[in-house]
This record gives sequence, structure tokens and C-alpha cells, in this order.
Amino acid sequence: MLELPDRSVWVRRIGAEPSYPRLMDNRPPYDGLADWYDQEIRRLGVTATALQSLTGLLGGGPGKCLDLGCGTGIAIRDLAKLGWTVVGVDVSADQLRVAREQTGDLSAELIEANASHLPFPSNSFDAVASMFTHTDFDDPHGVFAEVYRVLRPGGTFVYVGTHPCFVTPYVERKPDAFVLHPGYRRRGWTSSGPGFGEGIRPRVGVNHQTLADFLNAIIRSGLRLTTVDEPGDEDYPILFAIAADRPHTT
Repeated sequence: MLELPDRSVWVRRIGAEPSYPRLMDNRPPYDGLADWYDQEIRRLGVTATALQSLTGLLGGGPGKCLDLGCGTGIAIRDLAKLGWTVVGVDVSADQLRVAREQTGDLSAELIEANASHLPFPSNSFDAVASMFTHTDFDDPHGVFAEVYRVLRPGGTFVYVGTHPCFVTPYVERKPDAFVLHPGYRRRGWTSSGPGFGEGIRPRVGVNHQTLADFLNAIIRSGLRLTTVDEPGDEDYPILFAIAADRPHTT
């Protein structure tokens, strides 16, 4: 069992009452959608490619791995197979309910908390993994700064998500063409756009960032990029992946 420090964040173990004050009045956007989302994300072919990229960049344990924004637990089973002891964190209790149903005891703990204010001591994890989360964060730089803090020196961070250039509210993906509409530099939250289609994003919205925004948020956190990849074989990639580490201080 992880020992939680005294931090003023909203956090609770699933199945327990909140042990810290809740900072957010609005219900997390995935609450009420978790069962539908789990079926939707697992049926997509791109999810298998993303998992392959995540595990390939991370490599095997042993050690303690934080699954940041774990959602319904789609990566937990694969991370555990690699020998990691997995701790899942998500802001949505509904998502975590499904994660527990899907993974059983494969995760050491599932904790409801805000990714910008993680309830763990510094240097708590040997690795941090995250998938399909960056467009859900209000403050990506704050999240990556927290990743840096909870990683031990020499620890690895791996992220795989939708491509900041080619999967946006402003890129319409048609069967025979890609249409780039004005708006790539229009940063921030939106719940509509020609690139939304009928899947997940119209229901929960997206915090659009440019590619430069994403990479600079990683760099400014103190993490050191080691790998940048565009997984898959599409002409215009759906996925974007990075690996980074927390450098040893001299």
C-alpha cells in the first residue's frame, strides 16, 4: 500500500471515502461514459498499435510504474505482463470502477486524483506511462512537471497519444483525403470542429495543443527526450509517441 503524503489534492482509493478535499466542482467528463468508452476504445485498431508502442518504448520491469490517466485500465494488463507493479491514477471514479472490473488485482492500487497534483512523494516511481491523455489535461505543463517530480532520477516516462498535427478538431479525415481546416494554432478547449466525427471527442471535448506546445511542455518540465516516434503505417499518422527520462543530477 502506498503511503500518501499530506498534499491538498482531491484523491481517494476506489472503494474508500475521499481523504483529501475535492478541488473541482464539475463532474469529470468521463463519468457516466465509462462503460461505453471502454467498449469504444478497445474496439479501435489504433489502440492495439498504441499499446504496442507504449510497451516497446517502456520495456520490462521490475519496478513501480504509474499509469497516469489510466482510464478504464486498457494498459494495465500489458504493463503488468512486462513485470511492472502498476499504480493507476485517474480523475474519473467511473473510469476507475471499470478499470477494477477489467484488471482485478493486476494493479497494486487505483487512485482517484488530479494528474496536475499527484498525491505521491517525490521519486516514488521507476517509470510513468500514459496513453491518450494529453488532450484531456487542463494544464499539460503542470502534469509533466508532476511526472518529473514523482519519477526517480533515471526513471522513464513514455507517452503515446493522438498526433497533435493530424488528429485535431481542425483536421477532417475522409476515406480518400485529409482536409486541413483553419484552426491548428487555435489552442484550448473545444467540443466541436470538422475533425470531431462521431466518436469519443464530441462527448468529452478536447484541449487542443500544437506539436510545439506538447514538446515544449515536456522539455520545460525537466524531462529529457530520448525518443520521438509516429507509430503505425498511415500516410498521415494517427499516433505520436515519446520516451523521456529524468536525468541524474550532478
